[in-house]
Amino acid sequence: MLYAVLCYNAEDVVCGWTKEQDDAVMEKLSKVHDTWEKSGKLKPSIRLLPTSAATTLHKQKNLVIDGPYAETKEALLGFYIVDVADLDEALSFARDLTAANPGGAYELRPIQIYLPGNEVKEAYVGGREYAPAKASAAR
Repeated sequence: MLYAVLCYNAEDVVCGWTKEQDDAVMEKLSKVHDTWEKSGKLKPSIRLLPTSAATTLHKQKNLVIDGPYAETKEALLGFYIVDVADLDEALSFARDLTAANPGGAYELRPIQIYLPGNEVKEAYVGGREYAPAKASAAR
């Protein structure tokens, strides 16, 4: 089951770290990453640039503005994709991250891979396992 682990924290705090502070946090996180990667459960992980680098398109107005969609104290600063057995295992990963990098919050969401034109072999949708019907043979 795939989960996105969304990482939120006070951007002014994280972006205010010195290089040494950032390196120390990343070293602790690397230990967590290595453990989960060796087990084959850690998939892509992304560290986002600050919201000052963001651009938002308001769809209904076709309006483009500088900055994030929502102004909040805690911003989405990155995310992980993990392939785990269930929510409990995803929470275990988030707790490991918390021990290495306290503060903020981790939001866990089951995800479905969406690749137009490609069959999705399995996914988690609406609280249940999802397996698409097999395509029928040539008509």
